[in-house]
Amino acid sequence: MTQQHPITPPPELVEQWMQVHTTKYELARQAAQWGADRQLKADAEWLDRNSLDAPHLTITPTGKGLVEAMRSKLPSLKEQALEIVRGTPVNSAGLYSYEDVEIIRRALEQLND
Repeated sequence: MTQQHPITPPPELVEQWMQVHTTKYELARQAAQWGADRQLKADAEWLDRNSLDAPHLTITPTGKGLVEAMRSKLPSLKEQALEIVRGTPVNSAGLYSYEDVEIIRRALEQLND
């Protein structure tokens, strides 16, 4: 009997995904994300068990910190727009790029009147 790899999704979960996803790409992406999340969880647990809590270090590496670093969320549209407005315009004429203006426009469109 062959041993299944620990990050291989169970057949029941794959069947469930097949009911939800309409393309092979979506199914593959879901499986890859699931496997990566499982591996990250295992890595974080290992780090929690094996890290050295050196008192002289200002930052102690922990599994939670690893997960936060590896699965950090992208800044919201509002945060992106604020960063653009607070920063320096892209070109020497003081104008923002088309991409920056689009981010600001989309953020403003989400505001309630």
